[in-house]
Amino acid sequence: MIRFGGPLFGVDAKDPDAVAQACKALGYGAIYCPDLNPDDEAGCRDYGRAIARHGLMIAEAGVWIRLAGPNPDETRANVERAIRRLRVADLTGAQCCVDIAGSFHPTSWHGAHPANVADDMLAAAAVIARTIIDAVQPRHAKFTYEMMQWTLPDSADSYLDLIRAVDRKQFGVHLDPTNLINSPRHFYDTGAVIRECVEKLGPHIAACHAKDVGMNLTDAIVHLTEVPIGTGNLDYAAYLRGLASLGRDVPLMMEHLKTADEYAAAATHVRKVAAAEAVPLG
Repeated sequence: MIRFGGPLFGVDAKDPDAVAQACKALGYGAIYCPDLNPDDEAGCRDYGRAIARHGLMIAEAGVWIRLAGPNPDETRANVERAIRRLRVADLTGAQCCVDIAGSFHPTSWHGAHPANVADDMLAAAAVIARTIIDAVQPRHAKFTYEMMQWTLPDSADSYLDLIRAVDRKQFGVHLDPTNLINSPRHFYDTGAVIRECVEKLGPHIAACHAKDVGMNLTDAIVHLTEVPIGTGNLDYAAYLRGLASLGRDVPLMMEHLKTADEYAAAATHVRKVAAAEAVPLG
């Protein structure tokens, strides 16, 4: 089953009962992990058990800070923050801890830079992932990098290269195919991008994001942009079929929308496609 979810509005995310009530009303089967203290191991475990008793899955514990980058002191401090977040993910039973590999942009933690797609970035991302995993030795949660447009891993093949370089069973894949739509060829056949990811990375997929992508069709230069789910060209039929083919519960989490109404509209679109494809969401 695909465990579908998104952000919760007006809910204390640290209250499992309130979370469960909100998820029931929205038809969600998965949640984002709240900001918990990894030093309170019992509290983290209790939270995870309570969420599980409600039949919910904790999809991911996000970090969203720069790891590899131009400032070694920042990298060291952020690696420690990622270590703590992976501990939370593992203690609560989340599927993964996720961040991006980093960025060498001088001011943006996720901005474009030529060094982001160089061989040195793959090597640095592998060392950082091993460092984080080896510090925690997680028994359940995977450490993952989200696929990005202009930071490695930026394709299924580069993710495979990274998996081999990290060489840890606790390293997994965070699938976000919208971030891989970086050319007109990909835009016009997003299903092919999705199928390649599922075929090559399927056993390693820990969690997924749901977004959509549009392209300006009259500009004199290619201009791709993220758009609300259902208004772009991402092939959700291929996406849902691919995730269902994995034969295990996989979380699919909506993100980047602004209001509860926008998420409701996006969820309606995903559920409509799922119903047409006979793919169960829960």
